[in-house]
Amino acid sequence: MIKGMTVILLSHEQSGTDDFGAPVYTDQEISVDDVLVSPSASEDIAEKMNLTGKKAVYTLCIPKKDKHDWENKTVVISGKKYRTIGQPQHYIPDNVPLRWNDKIEVENYE
Repeated sequence: MIKGMTVILLSHEQSGTDDFGAPVYTDQEISVDDVLVSPSASEDIAEKMNLTGKKAVYTLCIPKKDKHDWENKTVVISGKKYRTIGQPQHYIPDNVPLRWNDKIEVENYE
């Protein structure tokens, strides 16, 4: 049986304003369960490097039930920070037999 792991998605949200009226932001930690984490394939690494200049290190497969925004977000996997590259690839849920239908690449962030 395939089993995902829990990753932390950091959502950069406006939490108020300072004394001068400028927005103040804080990172909110969102635990996302059952995410598949696998090393990126060589072809994916080369493609992302050519298109974005970023080196993909992991591919995350996101559960069908998850509705969070994963575009340009920081993700914590096993205590280390990574940054998502681009937008998730979305697959039609009815055509995917398993529990995951989105995938996104991440690069080293720390």
